[in-house]
Amino acid sequence: DWSSLVKMRGAPIAAVSKAWRQHVLDDDGRMRDPKAYVFAIIDAWRLAIKRRDVFAKPGIRYGDPRRGMLEGESWHKSRLMVARALGRSLEADIEIDGLSRLLDEAYRHVVARAGDNPDLRFETVADKMGIVVTPLDKLDEPESLRALRAAVQTRMPKAGMPDIFLEVMARTGFAKSFTHLSERQATVEHFEISLCATLVGGACNIGLEPIVRPEFAALRRDRLSWVGQNFIRPETIAAANAAIVSAHSRLDIVQHWGAGEVASADGMRFVAPSSAIHAGPNPKYYGQERGVTWYNMISNQFSGLTGAVIPGTLRDSLVVLALLLEQETELDPLEIMTDTAAYSDAIFGLFWLLGYRFSPRLADIGDAKLWRIDRQASYGPFDQTAWGRVKINLIRENWSDLIRLAGSLKLGHLKAAGVMRMLQVKDRPTTLAKALSELGRIIKTLHILRYIDDRPFRRRILFQLNRQELRHKLGRRVHHGDRGEIRSPLRQGQEEQLGVLGLALNSIVHWNAVYMQETVRQLSEAGTPPLPADIARLSPLSWRHINFLGRYDFSVPDAVANGGLRPLRQPNSEWDF
Repeated sequence: DWSSLVKMRGAPIAAVSKAWRQHVLDDDGRMRDPKAYVFAIIDAWRLAIKRRDVFAKPGIRYGDPRRGMLEGESWHKSRLMVARALGRSLEADIEIDGLSRLLDEAYRHVVARAGDNPDLRFETVADKMGIVVTPLDKLDEPESLRALRAAVQTRMPKAGMPDIFLEVMARTGFAKSFTHLSERQATVEHFEISLCATLVGGACNIGLEPIVRPEFAALRRDRLSWVGQNFIRPETIAAANAAIVSAHSRLDIVQHWGAGEVASADGMRFVAPSSAIHAGPNPKYYGQERGVTWYNMISNQFSGLTGAVIPGTLRDSLVVLALLLEQETELDPLEIMTDTAAYSDAIFGLFWLLGYRFSPRLADIGDAKLWRIDRQASYGPFDQTAWGRVKINLIRENWSDLIRLAGSLKLGHLKAAGVMRMLQVKDRPTTLAKALSELGRIIKTLHILRYIDDRPFRRRILFQLNRQELRHKLGRRVHHGDRGEIRSPLRQGQEEQLGVLGLALNSIVHWNAVYMQETVRQLSEAGTPPLPADIARLSPLSWRHINFLGRYDFSVPDAVANGGLRPLRQPNSEWDF
């Protein structure tokens, strides 16, 4: 009898929410109204179903949100291997204790150095204490660096996009990556020229018309259309990019810029046709039109690793994770830098679980909320800003699923795009998402503490994001045709065209690096070797010596020069210039 107070006295009350407790329990925490208890449990059950904490195993709408993760026998057999691959323990308490010590040490380290940190101060605004970090000053450029840049710029050969594509193609062999839909290599004569022409048309956004030459078989419209339809696909573009990145990383000069262990991700925006289903509105960037964002990743060697087309100006931090896990180059960056808008608490936790370091720039650090584990610890001036309390028990209770989620991603059993389904049902975060966010708050606080304490760390983030911004400026110069707008309404067409743009940018970077390295060698042989510190500040993202617009022919046929007319085209002939 559920209405009997005696029989219901020992019923569990953990699921009774705070709003129901005043009706269910007396002042001593004992059951006083069993009927209210029943309705409290029904309400908790309803909310649990909405959050998918309770689910129907074979269901779809109310099914297990963790569907797709490693489970059952496959998870049991691989769990130890997954833990070793991630560098994490299967025991929650071991990891939590380690993070607790790390967070406490970080707070005390920053507090001890706060008095000697000229960039850090605390200000009270509207009765709220906030952290203020002085912006970085512009780094001085020594005369030797300016002289080296001038020496490099004046020695760079002049070239056009066809020259660069053909030369990089010869150096890296990336043309072999463009296989036919039947997965066979092309056997037609002058295939490399046809491929280069098609790539130039896509990267520069000028189409095929300015490139078609009916008198040359490799540049006839039917040949170029055949190449574009059968050879240029996202997977072949990715393979070609990987070939360029591999060759680029072996250049001596590139080692001055980085080892490829760091990467950054940011978006480049394009107006798209209104008929494109996944295009999104944003008046700030697209005016009254709609657009897409090409979210791309670049290493600290200046090479582009991968990219993806996303709707509008969506700033989903899971896109960053998808790019990182699915990129196909030989580089394996472990630290990822982004701008301020591309992070959330959960993404900090997910990156940490996977063994990566997430290092976004913190432009709004004054509003950042710091978190603590030990409520009793005193952290000096941070006591008024570190008022968030991490729910350790939530992490502990869901630790097995957190490791299982990370392992499923690491082994490729689950795609990053599918993570959102597990973390959010409609607008409600699942319990797994809440646990991941709690874990992420620890990692985010560690990042904030390092960010405000370590000026070289802040500058390193700024350097990498500036590289990304400069790459996008170069991308605008390359993608100059048709006002720089994307005309394909289909997502695959957009991915192919912007993938070709990424291939063009990597070709320019590699081509520039080759000739910059030759300039350094020439200067060294002449008895004026550049300083390594100056070489490290050179950038292969330069374009003053590159002609993106093609060349114009000012010759006139003899018949026209003598007063005659050009022959009219046949109505069914190719269009050409």
